[in-house]
Amino acid sequence: MRIREYTDADWPSVWPIFREVVASGDTFAYDPGWSSEEARDVWVVAPPGCTVVACDGSRVLGTAHMGPNRPGPGSHVSTASFMVARDARGRGVGRALGEYALSWAREQGYAAMQFNAVVESNHVAVRLWQALGFEIIGTVPEAFEHPTLGRVGLHVMYRRL
Repeated sequence: MRIREYTDADWPSVWPIFREVVASGDTFAYDPGWSSEEARDVWVVAPPGCTVVACDGSRVLGTAHMGPNRPGPGSHVSTASFMVARDARGRGVGRALGEYALSWAREQGYAAMQFNAVVESNHVAVRLWQALGFEIIGTVPEAFEHPTLGRVGLHVMYRRL
């Protein structure tokens, strides 16, 4: 598996992953009705951020984007989001993307990384981020409308770099 910067030619491979992840309704608070163009405008970030893809040969297995969590006085803290194709899960793609994002953020001079909205029932992601050194620093109760569990909390997770 290789992680590389996203190019516009990758969108036809990223879009099905985005659509699948968002349609499941259990991890991202994105609108499943978004068009491909609306999704691309949200997912593909402009500098100083970066969007990447994880590939096995020419096949895109997952994607991530990262950049400043907030502008101005909050721009020393980075953030990132991750999506992995359903049939590529359990193969270390998320971990590799997470490690890449942390390395990228360090190289860019960020002091920390913060995830603003990790769905508390997404146990796989919570365990992964904790294994990569993130702490849950707070939970917004009932902030996410899960399709089967009802309202669940959103964790704010943080790690110094």
